[in-house]
Amino acid sequence: MKKRRIMMSLFGVIICAISVGIFKIAALGVDPFQSLMSGLDALIPISFGTLYVIVNALLLLFALFADRHYIGIATFINLFLLGYITQFTYETLQKIFVEPAMPIRIACLIIGIVIICIGSALYMTADLGVSTYDAVALIMANKWKIGQFKFVRIATDFVCVISGTVVFLISGGHVKDIPTIVGIGTIITAFFMGPLIEFFNIKIARPLLAGADKQSKEE
Repeated sequence: MKKRRIMMSLFGVIICAISVGIFKIAALGVDPFQSLMSGLDALIPISFGTLYVIVNALLLLFALFADRHYIGIATFINLFLLGYITQFTYETLQKIFVEPAMPIRIACLIIGIVIICIGSALYMTADLGVSTYDAVALIMANKWKIGQFKFVRIATDFVCVISGTVVFLISGGHVKDIPTIVGIGTIITAFFMGPLIEFFNIKIARPLLAGADKQSKEE
């Protein structure tokens, strides 16, 4: 049972990372946390994978001091793998789609949304820890009692979007290019990821876990 949960966490994080690379190729906006990462990536001259590890390591320190309840195997899988897999996926797709036309970008956006929701459903259902960014909102809502999680998450997402935009402009980015990191994809992920993740929870993640539980009992 634990083995199945670990595999679900690992596979979930991997396909989430691939989806972020696809989002970046679509250039129609990424999820709120990745909009912050995109801004930082434009400003700081190191590889995206390494930058992702550094930023999430800082968030991990916060979570460890504030409430380590939400930290688990999946947290570390996310921390050390997601950034580098995203970087590899993006660089590979850049070679395939040098200057993608709008229909290809829209297709990439749709594929990215579906994949990130499947990945999120897998690693969340496995229940072996959450990403460091998810942990921040959970701690603020459940331990510090600042407000309901959904409202705290909206606030942290808003901070990420604004911060990512500001940092992107400071790095020399043009206003006309802002929709590539904060665009329609950002809006869709903000409003529709929840219901889609629940859909894939019901159709894929929970049946996988239930199958493992049944097999474990039979053995």
